[in-house]
Amino acid sequence: MKYFNIAGPCNNREHYMIDATTRLHGVEQLIEGRQYFLIHAAQQSGKTTCLRDLSQRLNTKGQYYTLYCSLESVQGVNEPERGIPAILDCLFVAMQKLPVSFTWDKSYGQDKKSRSLVLLTLFLTDLSKCLDKPLVIFFDEADCLSEETLISFLGQLRDGHNSQSFPHSIALVGMCDTRDYKARISPDSETKGSVSPFNIITESLTLQNFTKEEIVQLYKQHTDETGQIFEDTAVERVWEQTQGQPWFVNAVAHEVIDEILQSDYTKPVTAELVYEASQNIFLTRPTHIDNLLGQLR
Repeated sequence: MKYFNIAGPCNNREHYMIDATTRLHGVEQLIEGRQYFLIHAAQQSGKTTCLRDLSQRLNTKGQYYTLYCSLESVQGVNEPERGIPAILDCLFVAMQKLPVSFTWDKSYGQDKKSRSLVLLTLFLTDLSKCLDKPLVIFFDEADCLSEETLISFLGQLRDGHNSQSFPHSIALVGMCDTRDYKARISPDSETKGSVSPFNIITESLTLQNFTKEEIVQLYKQHTDETGQIFEDTAVERVWEQTQGQPWFVNAVAHEVIDEILQSDYTKPVTAELVYEASQNIFLTRPTHIDNLLGQLR
């Protein structure tokens, strides 16, 4: 039986979830147009869930090879000579799901520092050459890269962008918009050279919260599976309390169904229960709420 997930990414085998394409309007058009772009949204907005869902859909369609690659493990690595090889390690992990074999000599060049300036460009060029379909990459947690590693990472994507043998489309995904990346690289409005590493980014998308209609669709999945009804006033109260924030929408449903009603599906979900659940969530101060409060401060 599926359930409302409140910890980690969702998958449609185990969790109730909304189609990712409805929350990222225009992303497939950007990919078709060979664009490099940003996707940004607040923490616990469902970015990873959407990216994995979208990657799977694109791979199923068969037009592209699509990689989802998390860069979270590279956080705090400021030196490019360590950071860029670490990014390649993340790519090698992501590539395990590709239906192709690819070997690459990591020992290119002699000096680690100079090698790091071209390593990512060379790797993505060689990978693209060996594939029989265009390559699309979603770099999740891209904004966790430290300053010098981030500069090298973006610069190498820029250098390879105009090549015929390079990824067809790349999305950088995280909580930061373009101006936030720029502020981190040049906090005093100074430039790092004459060419901006952002001049290949064509658009910045944000992940939309659920609409009221999508909350109805999400909760209907539970009703169809269990018979438990969400009263109209309950859905209205959820919308008022959450404004469609995905984690909160799921958390309210989980609190009512699993904690308050103890999975008694014969009892309807009412507006009063939704209010009680919302209060319980704020009073217990789960990690996600604390993280949000910290960002607001």
